[in-house]
Amino acid sequence: MVNTMEKRTKMCGQFRPGDIGKKVTANGFVAKYRNLGTIFFVDLRDRTGIVQIRFDKTSDEKLFEQCIKLKNEFVISVTGTVSLRGEKNINKNLPTGEIEINAEKLTILSEADVTPFFISDDVNANEALRLKYRYLDLRRPYLQKIFAMRDNISKVARNYLSQNGFMEIETPFLGKSTPEGARDYLVPSRVHPGEFYALPQSPQLFKQLLMIAGFDRYYQIARCFRDEDLRANRQPEFSQIDLEMSFVNDEEDVMEIAEGLIKELFRECLNINFDKPFRRMSYKEAMENYGSDKPDTRFDMKIKDVTNEAKKCAFINFEEVIKNGGKVRAVNAKGLSNTLTRKNIDEICDYAKSCGAKGLYYISLKNEGVSSSISKFLNDEITDSICKIMNAEKGDIIFIAAESKDKFLLETLGLLRCFIAKKYSLIDESLFDILWIKDFPLLEYNEEEQRYVAMHHPFTSPKQEDLKYIDKAPEKIRANAYDLVINGQEAGGGSIRIHDRNMQKKMFDLIGLSEQDIKERFGFFVDAFKYGVPPHGGLAFGLDRLVMLFTGVDNIKDVIAFPKVQNASCLMSEAPSPVEDKQLKELRLSIQNDEQKNG
Repeated sequence: MVNTMEKRTKMCGQFRPGDIGKKVTANGFVAKYRNLGTIFFVDLRDRTGIVQIRFDKTSDEKLFEQCIKLKNEFVISVTGTVSLRGEKNINKNLPTGEIEINAEKLTILSEADVTPFFISDDVNANEALRLKYRYLDLRRPYLQKIFAMRDNISKVARNYLSQNGFMEIETPFLGKSTPEGARDYLVPSRVHPGEFYALPQSPQLFKQLLMIAGFDRYYQIARCFRDEDLRANRQPEFSQIDLEMSFVNDEEDVMEIAEGLIKELFRECLNINFDKPFRRMSYKEAMENYGSDKPDTRFDMKIKDVTNEAKKCAFINFEEVIKNGGKVRAVNAKGLSNTLTRKNIDEICDYAKSCGAKGLYYISLKNEGVSSSISKFLNDEITDSICKIMNAEKGDIIFIAAESKDKFLLETLGLLRCFIAKKYSLIDESLFDILWIKDFPLLEYNEEEQRYVAMHHPFTSPKQEDLKYIDKAPEKIRANAYDLVINGQEAGGGSIRIHDRNMQKKMFDLIGLSEQDIKERFGFFVDAFKYGVPPHGGLAFGLDRLVMLFTGVDNIKDVIAFPKVQNASCLMSEAPSPVEDKQLKELRLSIQNDEQKNG
């Protein structure tokens, strides 16, 4: 079939009263149609919006006979004259709601079968069905607005970084496996049987090598891959705005550039201005007050230490924890004591237990008096002392937990405070609360592997003033690392890198890598340190998370065009899938069946 389509005048959502009287052509999908007997209306949709098309039987009966064949999702081209809608027919909810196009010519470019679900923002189809037909789901205006925002964020980031002297340079997808963190996705080599490439978890080594190569300032919107369990804000393949810069004096040099980028994104994409510098908070302060290295500080509810008061209780659960060197800590849910029912309190306690807490206890300061789940162990003096520490008053309810491992206790109460705040609307969702977290530990001890591991990665430099601990107490060393947190989400993070070969060797020693390990995993990288390395540092922002934050969505699948589901499969393309024996033979691979695995 030969299409006789006229050249499009404008996108559907761009027509306005200024076009009245003009002969125009619009192309798009039939979003909806209404047959009123002698008048046939079509809502024509493209990614910019909807424009109403009017077919009038009294004006052109032949054209009318053609238009009544239209169904939802037909792809059409319409030529006609723009006119003003009648006063009663103006749709104030649409930017094009004052006008319509009186059709004079219709070309059906492509017909459509009945879709598995109706294409609209209030779609009631389940997620699995929508992901199976993702190309249809992506026609929804809700998702198209999200991808318009994603495109805008990418453009603004590129412009900002280019204006600040950064060069966009691509790094390889097919690289060497350097296992230290999440699992790699491996790609078998046909040319080198039994050997594998690894898809990049980040461009870390390559961007540092670009600094050694003298490019000075690099960036890219990089694709990254991690074989790890999926969450609401995590996918196996994702994108990050990645940057690295040479000759930095300290972490503030990188943070200044990164902060400028975020401010530019908010200004250009959301018309929100941040005039003041973003707050700085130490890792220690974040953990002790909020139980998280990515604290949501849009609400207060800080964690407080009530161990000294708990010592005075004859409560065995507290006594045993304190005896084993643990802590008793609490949060104050202000204003909720008269709101929470017994069932609500049980739900909160059950949530704490689902996080691993051995128990959660409360002191409720209701208008009619104080009640507590451990009232028989508390006298007025102890209760008053705890309330004073917690800044509690009538109407508040204090939740208390005790654990032998203080880090676990802090993390549990950190999760609990967020659970309570979200469930009982204590967060102002219109706010964007942004802060830097600094002074992370350089190392953390892995009980399972019985060794120190790098908290960020083994190329992060230590604080100069903490090098005195390097041999006797390495756990006290702080890193030149920094994370940017937006509304309790880690939006990005980075560090000043090690540029001294001896310090890099020391770092490898601290995390228990042998000379053989170093050579096999990082040989090419370590060799580069022989030839001069400028001081350098960098940072990566999660592009997908930025889009989530800017658009207010709570699932990363909504900001990725073709996402994976919980088991890392694609419902639409049915990846991963078996491959032909011929391909396996070329790669010299064989697949074990279940019997072979169990045998």
